[in-house]
Amino acid sequence: MVTRTPDDAEAPSVTFSREYFDRRYTRDSDPWGLATKWYERRKYALTVASLPKAHYRNCFEPGCSIGELTRLLAPRCTRLLAVDFADSALEQARAAVREFAHVEVRQATLPEQLPGDTYDLILVSEFLYYLSSEDLDRMLDALVDRMETGGDLVAVHCRATDRRHGYDGFNVHSSIEARVELERLVHHEDEEFVLDVFRRLPSSLDGTSGDGS
Repeated sequence: MVTRTPDDAEAPSVTFSREYFDRRYTRDSDPWGLATKWYERRKYALTVASLPKAHYRNCFEPGCSIGELTRLLAPRCTRLLAVDFADSALEQARAAVREFAHVEVRQATLPEQLPGDTYDLILVSEFLYYLSSEDLDRMLDALVDRMETGGDLVAVHCRATDRRHGYDGFNVHSSIEARVELERLVHHEDEEFVLDVFRRLPSSLDGTSGDGS
């Protein structure tokens, strides 16, 4: 496995645009093979199996794409909000979770249009490495702020399997690991992807006080 360091690659200078993703979905309704590739099947199975709790009250999945992981996550949640901004992806995601009345699939541009609710589970898959450094910081700040104490943040992202030092799951997960509000519970890394589960620490442990001061 390629040896990496947190600063060996840089984030995109500009966050990938909605037009980029719309073009990808125009050419192919499943441009990353989310419904067909073994890489995805294996990753989804490990992701769902790594959830520390049997059931969650309120879940948020940013960057849900065509809803393959959303469909597997739905039975583990009382409420689930999944968002993306590509029209084709949203249409497929809604079809994937049609049987689950408690799942909402919504269009949103991230990190600008994050929901204002709080969650005991946030799951981010193959999304964060598309963000510029500034937007990644904004996104992580916002996600941590929306996590309930004791809630879980699950992140799973690909690694640079072509053995180039590309900006990938290793780099974005290093940024998450640096958050003092979070404690890592689960770590899996192989040549294809990295999977981490982090838990939101009580405020007395992350350097803040309960009175907002």
